[in-house]
Parts: sequence; C-alpha cells; structure tokens
Amino acid sequence: MNDAALRRLLGNTATCGAVIGPIATGRLTRHKAAMLRRLFPDPFVLILLSIVLVASLFPAQGQYLEIAGHVSNAAIFVLFFFHGLRLPRQSVIDGMKHWKLQIAVLVMSFAVLPLLGLFAARTVPDMLTADIWTGVLFLCVLPSTVQSAIAYASMARGNVAASVIASAVSNLLAVVMTPLLFAFIAHVGGEMGGTAAMGRIMTLLLLPFALGQICRFWLANWASRNRAWIGRLDRLTILITVYVTFSAAVNEGLWHRLDGAEFVRLGIVVACILAAAFTLAALMGRLLGLNHADRMTLFFAGAHKSLATGAPMARILFPAAQAGFIILPLMLYHQLQLMVSAWLAGRLARQATSEA
Repeated sequence: MNDAALRRLLGNTATCGAVIGPIATGRLTRHKAAMLRRLFPDPFVLILLSIVLVASLFPAQGQYLEIAGHVSNAAIFVLFFFHGLRLPRQSVIDGMKHWKLQIAVLVMSFAVLPLLGLFAARTVPDMLTADIWTGVLFLCVLPSTVQSAIAYASMARGNVAASVIASAVSNLLAVVMTPLLFAFIAHVGGEMGGTAAMGRIMTLLLLPFALGQICRFWLANWASRNRAWIGRLDRLTILITVYVTFSAAVNEGLWHRLDGAEFVRLGIVVACILAAAFTLAALMGRLLGLNHADRMTLFFAGAHKSLATGAPMARILFPAAQAGFIILPLMLYHQLQLMVSAWLAGRLARQATSEA
C-alpha cells in the first residue's frame, strides 16, 4: 500500500502522519542502505578505509613501527601457510583439464593486464609520479581474486567450479610469477633489493606455501572444516599490512607528496585499466568460442586483481615507506572492481536468462 492509499484510508489526521511517518522513514533508511551496498559491495572495504584513516592520523613510529612490521611478517607467513594448506593439488590437476579456459585466465592475469599497465605508463608518463606508476604496474601483475571473482561469476550464471580452479591456479603461480614479471616490466630489479627481496620471497611466501602443501597430508580435513576462520585470517593480515605500510608512508610524507589532483588522475588511470580488462576478457571469450558459463568465468577472473595477495606481497618486495604508495592503486582498483562487477553480474545474469 502506498502513502496516498493510506491517507484515503485513514484520513488527513494525526493518526495518518503517525502511521506514514515510520513507513517513510523505513523506506528512506532502506534506500540509504541500498545505496551504501552499491557503493561498497564488500563491507570489508569500509573497514580497510578506516584503517587507512587511523594510520594517517595515528601512524606507528619508531620501535612501535618496527614491532608492527615483525607482526605483519609473521601474519604473512601464516597466511601463505594456510594458502598452501587449503589448495587441493588434485583439484588443480582436474581443473587444468579445462585447459582453454584456464590458460585464457592466466594470459589475462599475467600477460594482457601487465601489457596494459606498461602501455599506460609509457603513453602518459607525466600523468602520475614514479612511485604511483610503480604501484600501477605492480597492480597489473597480480593474480586474480578468489572470493569475489567466484561470487560474481556465480551471480552471472558462470562456471563456478572453473572459477575456483582458475583463481587457485592464478594465486599459486603468482608466488613466483608476480615478482619476476614486475621486475621484468618495471626494470626495477635493483630497486626491489635484488637477492634480498628474493630471500624475503623465499622465506615469507614460498617456504610457508610449501609447508602448507606438505601438511595437507595431516591437516587437510581440519582446513576444510575451518575455512571460514582461515578466511578471516586473510582479512586480518591485510588490515595489519595496510596499517604498517601506510604508517611508514605517512611518516615519509605520503599525503604531502600526493595531492588531490593526482589522486583524481590515479582514479582515471585505474578506471581505464579496469574497463579495458573487462572489454578484452569479453572479446577473448568470444574469440575462443567459449559458452556463456565459461565466458563469465573468464570475464571476472581475468579482470579482477587480488588485494589479499597484493598487499602482503608489496610489504615484502618494497621498502616500508614506498609500499604505501605501491598499494594505493591496488586499493582503488579493488574497490572499483567490486562496484562495477556487482552491477555487471546482475545485467549478465538477466541477459543469460532472456537468451535461455
């Protein structure tokens, strides 16, 4: 019943106002909640922005920053141990039998997107500072997301099983591929610390991941029962890492070196890369002759980039003060990909239904 019908039923009295007022307020509240969900499809993004604000106002300094850095490294070690523990080797082997789709996702993640980032950096180098461009290039060599790519592929009537495998394989290869690709396209092998950076990768990424794979012989069932708890650990690690990296960057004058105009320019660059990624993923799916379900898997897994992998990896690869600049493009891309994907998934699902 609408407001006019209520007025005709109750009359233009105080009683009418008493009844309609709460209804209108409730509608307004639901409308605001719906708008907030469209702007921030993942509530975790709001928590992440709060951590950035806290780090900007109350950055860790001196020995406290050093202690926070050790805590962050320990959390990253545990995180990649659980990545190894959760990933069933047989599932990856079975999923790779669908080789055309899986290779297409890997090509998008580790070839097309890096080339897009490199093209942008070479075409308009003066649009952003060197540190921010480094962050854009780092964003482009990261693997696909896990949770969001699978969720949006499912909403769009995609191949969920293939999405799971594509995300898993992408993140598995990223432990080695991301640092190597970044060093190659950015020509910053020396800036990353050379052998020191590779030593950190071996210690904090490859070693715990390998230990996790070994421990699957004994702990696979336990990991399966506690997937939700392990997923919360992923997010806690991101929050710790973001606080540490932004604290160090704020101490080095992050917000004095990055003005509002450059932030807007960064948003434009990130939006253009995301639009190009979705467009190329859609074209690749059609050129390969994939069915709708597989095209949806390629569409989302191929264009998405993982904050869960990128934030800890930036903490390992780059000096703490620089890492704050490095993950800024990634945080913008992550938020934008969630907002755009939520809108696209609904439209693609309706399109699939009408075609069927």
